[in-house]
Amino acid sequence: MLDKVELSVSAYDTSWVAMVPSPSSSQNAPLFPQCVKWLLENQHEDGSWGLDNHDRQSLKKDVLSSTLVSILALKKWGAGERQINKGLQFIELNSASVSDETIQKPAGFDIIFPGMIEYARDLNLVIPLGSEIVDAMILKRDLDLRSERFSKGREAYLAYVLEGTRKLKDWNLIVKYQRKNGSLFDSPATTAAAFTQFGNDGCLRYLCSLLQRFEAAVPTVYPSDQYARLSIIDTLESLGIDRDFKHEIKSLLDETYRYWLRGDEEICLDLTTCALAFRLLLAHGYDVSYDPLKPFAEESGFSDTLEGYLKDSFSVLELFKAAQSYPHESALKKQCSWTKQYLEMELSNWLKTSVRDKCLKKEVEDALGFPSYASLERLDHRRKLLNGCAGENTRVTKTSYRLHNICSSDILKIAVDDFNFCQSIHREEMEHLDRWIVENRLQELRFARQKLAYCYFSGAATLFSPELSDARISWAKGGVLTTVVDDFFDVGGSKEELENLIHLVEKWDLNGVPEYRSEHVEIIFSVLRDTILETGDKAFTYQGRTVTHHIVKIWLDLLKSMLREAEWSSNKSTPSLEDYMKNAYISFALGPIILPATYLIGPPLSEKTVDSHQYNQLYKLVSTMGRLLNDIQGFKRESKEGKLNAVSLHMKQERDSRSKDEIIESMKGLAERKREELHKLVLEKGSVVPRECKEVFLKMSKVLNLFYRKDDGFTSHNLMNVVKSVIYEPITLQDESLT
Repeated sequence: MLDKVELSVSAYDTSWVAMVPSPSSSQNAPLFPQCVKWLLENQHEDGSWGLDNHDRQSLKKDVLSSTLVSILALKKWGAGERQINKGLQFIELNSASVSDETIQKPAGFDIIFPGMIEYARDLNLVIPLGSEIVDAMILKRDLDLRSERFSKGREAYLAYVLEGTRKLKDWNLIVKYQRKNGSLFDSPATTAAAFTQFGNDGCLRYLCSLLQRFEAAVPTVYPSDQYARLSIIDTLESLGIDRDFKHEIKSLLDETYRYWLRGDEEICLDLTTCALAFRLLLAHGYDVSYDPLKPFAEESGFSDTLEGYLKDSFSVLELFKAAQSYPHESALKKQCSWTKQYLEMELSNWLKTSVRDKCLKKEVEDALGFPSYASLERLDHRRKLLNGCAGENTRVTKTSYRLHNICSSDILKIAVDDFNFCQSIHREEMEHLDRWIVENRLQELRFARQKLAYCYFSGAATLFSPELSDARISWAKGGVLTTVVDDFFDVGGSKEELENLIHLVEKWDLNGVPEYRSEHVEIIFSVLRDTILETGDKAFTYQGRTVTHHIVKIWLDLLKSMLREAEWSSNKSTPSLEDYMKNAYISFALGPIILPATYLIGPPLSEKTVDSHQYNQLYKLVSTMGRLLNDIQGFKRESKEGKLNAVSLHMKQERDSRSKDEIIESMKGLAERKREELHKLVLEKGSVVPRECKEVFLKMSKVLNLFYRKDDGFTSHNLMNVVKSVIYEPITLQDESLT
C-alpha cells in the first residue's frame, strides 16, 4: 500500500498537454496524440470532463474549467465534434456557476478561465456564456494583470498560471521556477504552456517522461510520490493503526530521510511536503534540521511563496503542526505564533461550503482546539473517525485531484475494527480493576476519592495497544493507590498511622508479621505490597532482572514527601518556595504511575540507565510541570482549605509589586518551559534511555496538560464523557462512510 501511489488523472492538465504541437509537423499535429484520444474517450455522460467527484456542485467551477480546456484541445486538432457540442451544452446549462462567488475557485481561475475564452475566439469557437459575464471576467483579469503590485509570491503566481496569461514573453521571468526535472512547479499544465511558448528542452524532457509514466492521461501534480506516501503514514498514525505497518513505514521514512539530506526538490520546494516530512521524521527519531523551514518563521516568508499568494490554508495548517513538533526552537515558536493567528483568522471568516472545505475547517478547528501538547492519541483517533472526513482525500489546486490510497474504505474499516477491538480489551481490564478494588477493600476507605476511571483512562488513551496491557494495568493501579495514599496523608490518617505505613514500607519484611496501627494502615499496606510484588514479577519477564527494590524506593520517596507536607500543615509552618518545590515534584505522585510502567513497555532498562541523570530528569521535569499546573488550577480551592500551594507561597514570599494574576501567568510560563525541556529531552539523540520509554513521560505530560487546561482535573466532572467514549462507546460508521 505504501509503495504504490495512486494519483487520479487530470482532464485539465491532460488537455493542456494534448495541445502541445509536434515540432516535426509544422505545428499541425499533436506531439502527444494519445492525450487527444483519451479526451475523446473520457467525457462524462453530462458532457463534462474532470474528476468524478461526489462534491461536484461545490467544485462546479473546476468542472467548467476542465470542460472548457478539453473542448479547446479537441477543437485545436479538429477532433471530436460530437464531444465538443456536448461539452458546450454542459457549459451553457451551468453558465451561472461561472460568476457564482459562493462556489470554490480553482487556483488561478480568474486569470486562466478568461484566457481560455480568448483562446476559443482565436479558434473561432463560440463559448455559450453571456457577454456580460465574459466581459466582466476579462476586465477583472486585465486589471489584475496590469496591477503594479509586486511581490515574490505574485511573481511566482503569474508564472504558475502561464497557460492562462500567454502574456509573459520573457523566459528569464519563468526559468527561475524550473525544477531539475524540467517542469515548472511540477505542473503538467504550466510546463506544457511553457514548452508551447518557449520550446524549452527541459520542459519537453519533463513532458515526455510524464507520458512514459502515465501513457495517455496525466495527473495535475507530478511528481508527488513523497507527499502521497507521507500522507498515508500521517493517516495511519492519525487513525491509530500505524503499528501494523511498522516495517513499511520505517523503510519509507529511511528513503524520505535520504531525500531530505540531499535537499531533494520534491520535498524542499513543496512547502506542504517539507513541513509534513519535517514533522514525521522528527517524530520518528531522525536527526533533521529546521533549515528548510526557516524562511517561514515569519509570515512574510510565507507571503513570498506561491502558496502564500494563493492563501493556501492547508499549507499553513501543515506549518502550524510542524511548528508544534519542536517547540523549543525559537524560529519555530515564531512560526507557531503566526500560523495560529492566521488559522484563527481564517476560521472567523470561513464561508466555504464544499465537503473538502468543511473537512479542512474541522482539521483546523481540531488543530487549534487540541494542540499536540495536550492531545491524547485515542481521543484523536476517535475524533478523526467520527468527524466524517477521514475518507476525504480530494485536493484542489488548478483543478481537483484525488490521492486514492491515502485513506481508502479498507483503511477506515481496519481503523474502526482496531479501535473497537482495543476498546473491548480496555473494558475487560476495567472490570479486572473494579474487582481488584473490591478484593483489596479500597472502597471501605471512605476518606479516599474514587478515581479509577480517570486513572485508567489516562493510560488507555495513550498506551492503548493490546500488547501494552501490563503497562496500562500498572499505570492505573499506581494512579488509584497514589490517590488513596494522598488522601490518607491529607485527611484520613493520624501522625502515628502515617509513620506506621512508612515504617512498614521502609522495613519491607515479607516474612515477618506486620504490626498495623489501624485497619486503614493494614488495607493500604497490604494492597501496596501485593501491587509492588505483582509489578515486580511482571517487570522481571520484560527486563530479565529484579526491579522490585526500585519500585519500593519509588513508593518510599513518595510517602516521605507526603509526610513532610503533612508535618508542615500540622505544625503550621511555611516552607520556602524552593523547599516546597523540591518536595512537591515528588509528592505530586507521578513516580509510582510512570516509573514502573517504563519497565513494562518492552525495551530493557539497566540499573545504570534508571540511575542516570537523564532518566531522573525526565521524571523531574514532567512532575514539576504537573505540580505547577495543579497548583495554578487548584489555587482558589486549596487556599480555602489552608493547603500549601506554589502560588500562595510565591505571593507570600516574593516581595514584588506583581498582582496575583501576573504571578500566575509567570508560573504558567515556567510550566510551559518545563514542558518544552521535557519535549527536547525526549527528542534528543544518543540517549541512554530508549525512545519508547522516554515517550511514556511525554504521554503523561499530554495527559496533565489536557486535565489541567481548564480546570483541576481531579475535581472536574467534564472529562467523564470523554473517559466513557474511550473505554465504553464503540465506533459505528454508516456504510456510506466506508465507501
